[in-house]
Amino acid sequence: MRLSFLLCTTLGKGLRAPGRGLTQGSENPEKQRVLHMHEVRDKLREIVGVSTNWRDHVKAMEERKLLQSFLAQSQKGLPPRRMKDSYIEVLLPLGSQPELREKYLTVQNTIRFGRILEDLDSLGVLICYMHTKIHSAKASPLSVVTALVDKIDMCKTSLSPEQDIKFSGHVSWVGKTSMEVKMQMFQLHGNEFCPVLDATFVMVARDSENQGPAFVNPLILESPEEEELFRQGELNKGRRVAFSSTSLLKMAPSAEERTTIHEMFLSTLDPKTISFQSRVLPPHAVWMEDSKLKSLEICHPQERNIFNRIFGGFLMRKAYELGWATACNFGGSRPFVVAVDDIMFQKPVEVGSLLFLSSQVCFTRDNYIQVRVHSEVASLANKEHMTTNVFHFTFMSEKEVPLVFPRTYGESMLYLDGQRHFNSMSVPANLRKDYLVEP
Repeated sequence: MRLSFLLCTTLGKGLRAPGRGLTQGSENPEKQRVLHMHEVRDKLREIVGVSTNWRDHVKAMEERKLLQSFLAQSQKGLPPRRMKDSYIEVLLPLGSQPELREKYLTVQNTIRFGRILEDLDSLGVLICYMHTKIHSAKASPLSVVTALVDKIDMCKTSLSPEQDIKFSGHVSWVGKTSMEVKMQMFQLHGNEFCPVLDATFVMVARDSENQGPAFVNPLILESPEEEELFRQGELNKGRRVAFSSTSLLKMAPSAEERTTIHEMFLSTLDPKTISFQSRVLPPHAVWMEDSKLKSLEICHPQERNIFNRIFGGFLMRKAYELGWATACNFGGSRPFVVAVDDIMFQKPVEVGSLLFLSSQVCFTRDNYIQVRVHSEVASLANKEHMTTNVFHFTFMSEKEVPLVFPRTYGESMLYLDGQRHFNSMSVPANLRKDYLVEP
């Protein structure tokens, strides 16, 4: 539900416990060598059976139609799998291979968090293919895609572009056609890999043509720790349903929220006139409509995923970087990301589409800035715009920022939605800079 920065000691316990139990079945180097991150997408192409050449994609997709016969007619027809069957470790050797650093480097000599989002997205898909592997099929008949970035809890003592990073992960919960994936990220400090983040993604399985849902293997639970992980997956599913049901797109604001908006409206009325039409800003405040930034991306084949749609990690990175720029422009100083709310993939983005990103500040408090990024696409042939994602980012500025005020009812709903996302944070109010991440 959110990305929050916690103390390393607290998160370290949460990361190491599941890792120990699962790693016992995966540490044998003869069974599985550690992949490098650049090999993950190559491995995915191999599993799906697609070419690296764009000109071959039509032929490859036609060949995938032949895999429909390998799809199970029910979940009962699939062999159950253990959590450690999908466990994997992947290395990002920034320290031992300096030529990789530039892709991940910021001008402040830190790591670009947008690039990490891309890597997590690819790794989550690979983990699901390990869980659903069919040994009798040359290529997997499943099309596994990211449905949701549920939460990323992050502990950062330092993220250096000059030290190796290790990712690990496994499937932690399954439904009939969906899978929850837990992933961890560590960075080398001295001779030890120290925990950096804990991520939860939700992936869905579709048929070989990516047209409809497909069943996935059930999960065997082998320990109390695994039972707790699975139970948490069930709770996460229930929480998402409850959060969706109270959306301002479905239900009116609460009485307290209505009072908040009315008080803000009254504070903007010009005391020199007796009119609801004459509005003035209070001191140290900005109209919400004046906080917007927009960008346009042409979705080239280079950014496609293994199913020839635009890579979800690319969409996350572009939205994150525009959100960071919006917070920087609004606050007048370098912002640090504090929280990222759940990212729902509502519609795939086709190659050749025009991707429109619109970002604006929707809530502020002290030195916190809540930014909303709306993503929509339009094809060159069809000018109709369709929403693909809505992103919510919380940033902390180096100094106190102006208040943001809505003018219209629609902006008031954006304000309340931003306030809800801000209040859902579980982050200490006074974070030190060395616990924070830049774009």
